[in-house]
Amino acid sequence: MNLYTAFVALALELMAPGGHLVAIIPRSFCNGPYYRPFRDYVLARAAIRRIHLFGTRDKAFKKDKVLQENVIIHLERAGHQDDVIVSTSSDDTLDDLQANTFPFAEIVSPCDPERFIHVPTTQDAADCELANALHHGLAEIGVAVSTGPVVDFRTRENLRAMPVESCVPLLYPTHFAGQTIEWPKPGHKKPNAILKNPATEKMLYPAGFYCVVKRFSSKEEKRRIVASVVAPAAFPGMSQYGFENHLNVFHESKHGLPEALAWGVPHF
Repeated sequence: MNLYTAFVALALELMAPGGHLVAIIPRSFCNGPYYRPFRDYVLARAAIRRIHLFGTRDKAFKKDKVLQENVIIHLERAGHQDDVIVSTSSDDTLDDLQANTFPFAEIVSPCDPERFIHVPTTQDAADCELANALHHGLAEIGVAVSTGPVVDFRTRENLRAMPVESCVPLLYPTHFAGQTIEWPKPGHKKPNAILKNPATEKMLYPAGFYCVVKRFSSKEEKRRIVASVVAPAAFPGMSQYGFENHLNVFHESKHGLPEALAWGVPHF
């Protein structure tokens, strides 16, 4: 567990009932299985009073060269959980501060076993209803997600700028533009292919339909989650694909998804 979560947990444990804790911490604790024990710990001991979200990653703490997405969270030890105030601003000047109040059920859904902490930036009822309607995990629908297994600097000898004999496509985030795939990209700084041999075989996926998601996205992109579909028609004659480490791949037991499901996942 990260040190910042340990610091917040210890501070909360040492506080008397009714005490208030305000912390500036990375937003990453709000979701993901890694931080579930921390979320469970906090939500069992404190009420969330307020969450503030900065609209840009690189302005609020630029003097300290902090590029993570950070939030300010206000907790009350052993407090009764009421509505939560969620505010936003572009940077630390707070010149464009906006605040809205949300029922706690729209922050942490009572139906969510993972206890994800949703930070809504709009009062659009449809967005809140959609977030609270998603109760099923990937495993329940037979889908898994894995990080792209090709770490390029660890297998440089097997990379090729352009596809040649005994190669298969190697896909980077740069190969995806919306729902289309631009492969190969001649003259691009990233390689377009990886040799198929005993050393790389375990890194490759069989041809099929896959949904891929960028592991990192910028605040400037229209969508925070940038997803695309890999379709066999884009790689005629290819029996396998390589996925670079900056992609997450949705699959069924290391094989492709049904076509309709592959196209449906990016539209959630």
